[in-house]
Amino acid sequence: MSHALEVSVVIPCKNEKDNLAFLIDEVGSALAGRPFELIIVDDGSDDGTDQLLQAYSIERPWLRHIRHEKSCGQSNAVRTGLLHAQGEFIATLDGDGQNDPAFFPQMIDALKAGDPDHALAAGQRMKRTDGFVKKYGSRLANSIRQSLLKDNTRDSGCGLKVIRRQVFLNLPFFEAWHRFLPALVVREGLKVVHIDVIDRGRSHGTSKYGIFDRLWVGILDLLGVYWLRKRRKKIPVIKEISLTGQNGPET
Repeated sequence: MSHALEVSVVIPCKNEKDNLAFLIDEVGSALAGRPFELIIVDDGSDDGTDQLLQAYSIERPWLRHIRHEKSCGQSNAVRTGLLHAQGEFIATLDGDGQNDPAFFPQMIDALKAGDPDHALAAGQRMKRTDGFVKKYGSRLANSIRQSLLKDNTRDSGCGLKVIRRQVFLNLPFFEAWHRFLPALVVREGLKVVHIDVIDRGRSHGTSKYGIFDRLWVGILDLLGVYWLRKRRKKIPVIKEISLTGQNGPET
């Protein structure tokens, strides 16, 4: 595998074999012509996902399969992919097929066109296809999150994100941390680019990560991120002073 990869795509999944069957090639088409890898983190699936990935990898050298023997949750699956990734940028999307990877080039290019402090491109779903409870519950949660964390992000839960790898590695890890990336990035004094994306209906199966489990845990995580944000009130502007008296670049 080349070490000059532009992007590593990370897909966490649990029992999403039927959706992965088309999602893998959608990623390949979206990033054709770019040096990339696709890392699928199989979070303890028992639906034949491993056999599908083994067959697909024969003609797709950019496809990597990493497996958790037991399910560890979506956050841990994303982190496992991050720790194995080699690309300059990390792109994430959910394994249920509702996120369209066709938006990745636009998101990557938005970061490359900006200053180095543009660290995260976050998808913002338009015309969501979720059911009533999930859709309006998400709106309420996003409203509360914005009021507390001041991350200026309408839809923090969208799986479509592109982030600079080194920035991602430096963020504090906790359960559901992937849902608070805008706030964590802003906390570091960095910037978020927002990209409108299309939300698709699920073609196969149902969500493997419970809504209400995420709700109650999410309240605690929200308070934790709020605490982290309040504890870091000032972002230092750093510059190196050379022995000749000339200032180096600011960071």
